Amino acid sequence: AGAETNFHLPKRSEIESKITKKTRAILYCSPGNPTGAVYTKEEVEMLVSIARDNNLFLISDEVYREYIFEGEHTSLLSYFDEIPSNAILLDSLSKRYSLCGARLGIIASKNEELMKGIVKLAQTRLSVGLIDQEMASVMNEVPDSYIEDVRNEYKKRRNVLYKGLTGIKGIKMAKPEGAFYSMVKLPVEDAEDFAIFLLKEFRINNETVMVAPGSGFYGTPGKGKNEVRIAYVLKSEDLKRAINIIRLGLEKYKKKD
Repeated sequence: AGAETNFHLPKRSEIESKITKKTRAILYCSPGNPTGAVYTKEEVEMLVSIARDNNLFLISDEVYREYIFEGEHTSLLSYFDEIPSNAILLDSLSKRYSLCGARLGIIASKNEELMKGIVKLAQTRLSVGLIDQEMASVMNEVPDSYIEDVRNEYKKRRNVLYKGLTGIKGIKMAKPEGAFYSMVKLPVEDAEDFAIFLLKEFRINNETVMVAPGSGFYGTPGKGKNEVRIAYVLKSEDLKRAINIIRLGLEKYKKKD
């Protein structure tokens, strides 16, 4: 799976070809970080079937589930009765309410043995701070309109980023379907070298842009060498300035050789 398929899942046969005797679980994130892909119901059902047939845990990270711009969210929760011993759902307040420093979340599963082990860990080592728990206890009072407003704002920023970056010659970018991340192919051989160049050598009005090299998000060596991950968490006007810095930075970067 790659940008050519908007980072959707490969065929079942390709996934199952990677399963070995050491494989214990499949972990997926939808909407995804770092791609923004939103898996379809058919894709989730394929993963459920693979997990069942190969007796693997299926772990679904759904922390971005409200932030979907294209398609609909299919939760693993809908399949708990189908694979009760295998399904594990992860969720968190950190993205939903922009509480990245507060490690507040849940693990849900019908596997009693698994949950007993998790409870032991939570009681002995991973307990959430009291202040954090007090804060979380009133989150149900936040109106649904808050999430709707945040989703609309991220969609607006997504559109600004997509229009701006795809307007730069040589840049290729799949349109993110959710979350607030994108993987972007740059017209350079080494995106990490370009990122260092932006930080060390390039300024526009004493401003520059920091991007995350894409290769670190791949498990396959050599993949993503000309890609960067961009999180569109800035205001639209700031994004427009950042896009202009990338455009002018690419022009200068290509000339320096």
